[in-house]
Amino acid sequence: MAAAWPCGPCAPEAVTVRLFGVLWFISVTTGPWGAVATSAGGEESLKCEDLKVGQYICKDPKINEATQEPVNCTNYTAHVSCFPAPNITCKDSSGNETHFTGNEVGFFKPISCRNVNGYSYKVAVALSLFLGWLGADRFYLGYPALGLLKFCTVGFCGIGSLIDFILISMQIVGPSDGSSYIIDYYGTRLTRLSITNETFRKTQLYP
Repeated sequence: MAAAWPCGPCAPEAVTVRLFGVLWFISVTTGPWGAVATSAGGEESLKCEDLKVGQYICKDPKINEATQEPVNCTNYTAHVSCFPAPNITCKDSSGNETHFTGNEVGFFKPISCRNVNGYSYKVAVALSLFLGWLGADRFYLGYPALGLLKFCTVGFCGIGSLIDFILISMQIVGPSDGSSYIIDYYGTRLTRLSITNETFRKTQLYP
C-alpha cells in the first residue's frame, strides 16, 4: 500500500488539494464568474447597431422636396446615418471593429416612410373647400363615379360636400390607389393606430 502512493502518507492530502483545485477551476469557468468574463469578452466585439439609447446619435433624414419623404424610401423603409458616441468601440456596418470619436458613421438605422404617388394634401383640401360641390376633390383623388354624382347633384345639395371636406381634412379619405398624401415632413399628419395580435394590450395579471 505504501508503494502505491509516491509521496508516502502525505499523498492523500496532495490529491485532495489537486481535486479541489480542479473543482475550483471548473466552477470559475462555468459559474457566474465565467459568465462575467464571457460577457466582458462579448462587449468588446459588440455591434454598433446593438448600442443602447444615449450611446449614439442619428442624423435627421434627407427629405425629397417633391415627395416630402426621406430620400431612397423603398418598401416603406429608409435609412439614416448614426454616429456612436466618442470613446466607444464597436463593429461598424462593414464588420470592422472601430474606436469612434463621434464623427464616424457606425451604422444605418432603418426608419419608416410612406408611399406617395403625387397626391397633395393641400390641393385636395383646397379643391374640397372651393370646388367640392362640383366633385373636383373626388375627381382629383381618383373617384370619378363619386365625382360625377356630386357634380350632378351639386354636392348632394351641399351636405355631401361638407362631409367630404371633413373626411379629407382629417385624412380619413385618401387617394384611391391606396397611397398617402404628400404632406410636409415636419407638418401635421394623421397616423392610424390599429389593434392587432401584436399591439393588443393584454390584461395585467397581478400576483
